[in-house]
Amino acid sequence: MASTDLPTPKRALAVAAHPDDVEFGCGATLAKWAAAGCAIHHLICTDGSKGSWDPAEDTARLVAVRQDEQRSASRALGGKGDVVFLGWPDGELDSGTRQRSEVAYWIRRLRPDVVLGHDPWRRYRLHPDHRHAGFLVTDGIVAARDPHFFPEQGAEPHRPAALLLWEADEVDHVENAAGFFEPKLAALMEHRSQFPSTMGIHAEDHAEVKAFADRVLGDLQENGALAGLELGEAFKLIREL
Repeated sequence: MASTDLPTPKRALAVAAHPDDVEFGCGATLAKWAAAGCAIHHLICTDGSKGSWDPAEDTARLVAVRQDEQRSASRALGGKGDVVFLGWPDGELDSGTRQRSEVAYWIRRLRPDVVLGHDPWRRYRLHPDHRHAGFLVTDGIVAARDPHFFPEQGAEPHRPAALLLWEADEVDHVENAAGFFEPKLAALMEHRSQFPSTMGIHAEDHAEVKAFADRVLGDLQENGALAGLELGEAFKLIREL
């Protein structure tokens, strides 16, 4: 059976491809930790500019909107830490040396005990940004811990204690989410620009909103069952960093 519940870290950093990915992947976990005194931080790799199915969308406006939504979502989880946007074009993220340097820099600067991110090895994942963001997490941790990577940064090396990968291909760890469905849902609902696309809802349609909330709750129940819990968020846990 999967392990459960890391000790509450002092600092946690969630690294995601797009605004809203963190809330889907680990929102309840971050809310739980924030309630226990953890400083939670967001690092968003892309600008979110393609997060609309409207061909006439003003993408410059959308970028600003999605950043505001992400900041609000972090607050809904209890976050008081940094919300960093690397600003790479949505849909064009790469896991190259320059991007790795940026992720390593923020790991060194924020010095998280736990890092959370996409599982880059998940089979049949279509979105390239999710794959690349996942590899940027793993590769960025390696670079951040070793002093001869990017010494020009002038930042002290940092080795986190644990890495949690959401949407994991092989789940072996579950964080108990009991009592934290509401802040996870509230944070997701801050991403209003994604209602018609990612979430498939219209704010004025109460039935659609309820169906979305039921889907989020159902996912927590399904993941919690992997460890005999009522509600949970599932991960691949890597400790050897």
